[in-house]
Amino acid sequence: MPAEWEPQAAVWLSWPSNPALWPGHFDLVAPKFAEFAAAISRFEPVCINCAAPLQAHARSCLNAARADLSVVTLYDHPTNDVWCRDHGPLFVKNDATGEVVVTDWVFHGWGGKFEASLDNAVPGRIAEALGLRRFAYDFELEGGGIELNGAGQLLTTEAVQNNPNRAAGRDDAAFTEALRGALGIDDILWLGEGLAHDDTDGHIDNLARFFSPEGIVAVVERDSAHPNHRPLQANLERLRAMRSRDGKAFDIVELPLPASFRLAGRDLPPSYANFLIVNGAVLAPVYAQTGDDRALGVLRELFPGREILGLDCRLLLIEGGALHCLSQQQPA
Repeated sequence: MPAEWEPQAAVWLSWPSNPALWPGHFDLVAPKFAEFAAAISRFEPVCINCAAPLQAHARSCLNAARADLSVVTLYDHPTNDVWCRDHGPLFVKNDATGEVVVTDWVFHGWGGKFEASLDNAVPGRIAEALGLRRFAYDFELEGGGIELNGAGQLLTTEAVQNNPNRAAGRDDAAFTEALRGALGIDDILWLGEGLAHDDTDGHIDNLARFFSPEGIVAVVERDSAHPNHRPLQANLERLRAMRSRDGKAFDIVELPLPASFRLAGRDLPPSYANFLIVNGAVLAPVYAQTGDDRALGVLRELFPGREILGLDCRLLLIEGGALHCLSQQQPA
């Protein structure tokens, strides 16, 4: 599985479809989603899973957001909602031949928390639509739960992969072998807990992200009274003890955690680490906080030569995710 900063053919999204998951705010979600799709369309094609009855509204919203409709394609693929990072396919590439294929894992609504039968069918639908070979694996795996550096190393969390809601009755050795074989992984690197109030139980894309094969940006919370302080410090200590493929310590860059906030009656888990890398740019979540500029500055230093674009993600966070959670890249 190529690293996210490697050349991409497209980014996949799934159009908002479930008002029940956005209490009191659903009418605002589609325009915000279209804003994100429009930003991606400045840099590369956008493919959107969007059931046929929703497509007229989707096109209207995309047009209003000034998306480049010449590079946006809607596919009649119904979903339970928007989180394409987790229900979309994990694309892998044969470096020798250039062939891109779909790996299709079980998606069960983050351990059975939400209905996901439509979502679970999405990778197969995409493989068929693109004419790509598909390899199915009978293990729960979400794209937001793994982070890869394109050099045979995968970063993940015990809180997700070893959670009984996903791992009960699982053959752990077979799961590990499937990860290694399907995604081209030599080393699995483990962090512990995730953020408080995270419906996913602790996805890595809110905690730590590779910015190069030897570099990791890690979320930290300096306030010792904050509930995320100790778990993030423990993760930071683990990261500092890890080694890259060349046997050296990773270059660890710290990224501040945004201030927590409530919206739609929920305590929400904001993170600046939930950014999406696209061709020529990094699309980063911001939350109308004083820490936004500092976080964007960190990303500018990590990704020189790429445009760093901040998008307000307060509304999106109502259902628990931000830009990386919404998207899944398809490698070139």
